[in-house]
Amino acid sequence: MKLSLKFYKSRGKFLILTGQMKVLFIFGGLPHYLNLVLNRLNDIEGLEALVVVPLQKGKTIGEGVHLTKEGINFRTYHLEEYRTWFGKTFFKGFFDVLEKEKPDVVVAGWPYIMAFYLNIFNYIRIKFSKVKVIDRDIPFRLPKFEEAVEFYKDLGELPKDTGLFTNFKGFLKYLNILFLTRIRRFYFNQVDAHLNYVDAQDILGSYGVERHKIFVSYNSPDTDVLFKVKEEIDRSKERLLPLNKHRILHVGRLVEWKRVDLLIKVFARLKKIYPDSELLIIGYGPQKEELESLVKSLGLSDVIFIGGVYDPKLLGQYFTESTLYVLAGMGGLSINEAMLFGKPVICSVCDGTEKKLVRDEYNGKYFTEGSEDDLFDKINYLFSNPRLTEAMGENSARIIREEINIHTVIKGFLDAFNFVGGSNLKLKPDVK
Repeated sequence: MKLSLKFYKSRGKFLILTGQMKVLFIFGGLPHYLNLVLNRLNDIEGLEALVVVPLQKGKTIGEGVHLTKEGINFRTYHLEEYRTWFGKTFFKGFFDVLEKEKPDVVVAGWPYIMAFYLNIFNYIRIKFSKVKVIDRDIPFRLPKFEEAVEFYKDLGELPKDTGLFTNFKGFLKYLNILFLTRIRRFYFNQVDAHLNYVDAQDILGSYGVERHKIFVSYNSPDTDVLFKVKEEIDRSKERLLPLNKHRILHVGRLVEWKRVDLLIKVFARLKKIYPDSELLIIGYGPQKEELESLVKSLGLSDVIFIGGVYDPKLLGQYFTESTLYVLAGMGGLSINEAMLFGKPVICSVCDGTEKKLVRDEYNGKYFTEGSEDDLFDKINYLFSNPRLTEAMGENSARIIREEINIHTVIKGFLDAFNFVGGSNLKLKPDVK
């Protein structure tokens, strides 16, 4: 590895900048949208990105997530997962990879990052390797430190993807919450930096994390690719579907927390006012048969289950030829895509990223979480105001073009890498 003759000051120390920073990511799988972001990072001059993922389907990946190895330009290690003593998964042979590659930075999130700090031997190896660790996560519904006990108490039971020993009840559950909260405070302050999808300074600050260690990348597909697709669709006179001013689109896995069932029930009420209305549902998932039964029981004929769509142009056509995008439950990245293709968005509580993306009365509407009546009112409001709906769609595209896009994401990553590595990685000239 060649050394440059440039020096950079980092936290009071002068460091020699190597010609290449190597960053090792740990992920539970490679969804198609993540691959595009990693490709862009790997194209940055002076940066090499490589990834550790499960050998088989990862235990942290939900049903219906589209995983692919196609089109990647970064190196990957496929390692076998195992269950740790605290109930979460990690990788066999990870430290062999660490020793072989000698990365400057490791980027990991929940639950994999726990293996560095709940195993004393792993903790020592990480410390002696002198690798910098970045915690990359979405602090969605993460309570402040002082509010954690009451927060989890009100939930009734710990979410399976949040707690450590989630089958505990009573006093043991209380101890689990205390343990989980203090473990978080410990490792939040052990890592060298935090990189989040949302601004979490107040939340992480309650755990004692210093503000200068917190970075925001937001989340985005490769918007450069999708804007080119949009331009191609706009130039073409071909239509995928007949013209319909009352077409609703949902994109996402067919799982319980997406609340597609709520959207279908609301759509049944809308049909009485807008007989020509359609509901397009894109995605796979374990709830498909249940949702199809619901559609049948409601006597609906204009709910169309399209399945998974991963071709950018085909997906872009469905967005373009729909009137508005509705996310009735949790999710996130589909909001970015809908906005890029000029659609107003109706949503509730998604994954936290919606707070930066969707602005009430500007490019969409918020409805009360879980409320069928309020969701009905919001869709009806936009259907009955076509000019406002069109203007909101234009505002959506403007937000993506000017504020939250692939360049925002890459800059957030580079800011964190430069901070922990004392480096000066920069975007290429053709990247804003």
